[in-house]
Amino acid sequence: MLQNAGRGLLALLLMLLEWTRPSLLSPLRPICDLRVLNHFIKEAQDAEVAMSCRDGCSLSQSITVPQTTVDFDIWEMKNAMEKAQEVQCGLWLLQQALNLLRSSVTNVALHGHIDNSLRNVLSINAVLRSLNIPEYEPPASVAGLEGTWHVSTAADLLQVHVNFLRGKVRLLLLEAQACQQDVS
Repeated sequence: MLQNAGRGLLALLLMLLEWTRPSLLSPLRPICDLRVLNHFIKEAQDAEVAMSCRDGCSLSQSITVPQTTVDFDIWEMKNAMEKAQEVQCGLWLLQQALNLLRSSVTNVALHGHIDNSLRNVLSINAVLRSLNIPEYEPPASVAGLEGTWHVSTAADLLQVHVNFLRGKVRLLLLEAQACQQDVS
């Protein structure tokens, strides 16, 4: 458990150190390196695999989570700020849901996976801030939020987490202006 936390923190530290290092013509910053996101996705998948129904899949209440499907025609019509807001809202919803899941799970090993997922969500938020994306202001209530749905099992929540990282978060990072290399 502590070892997983160390790896996540090490990845974030390496990203930040590389980003602040002065250089002449450097390749894409680690913030834009999708291998870091792939690491977060792998850890989310590990949490999904670790959650077994014998430990209780049903949640005490239905949880609001972001939709993970992407209609590419609609996505392409959105401007960068709208895409960023959608991803940040989704990350906020996942953070709330993971916190609720953590409070309902008694298995210590699963706590480690959930804690790791929470740290990774916070790290992704830090990456977004480093890309000059304004901080997200959470709504007073999740009622009426567009682009959401409800899950009632831990397995569904963890699957949404994986799919959201693989989909909308990846798309946002691929399209981020700061991550585009000059083609000359």
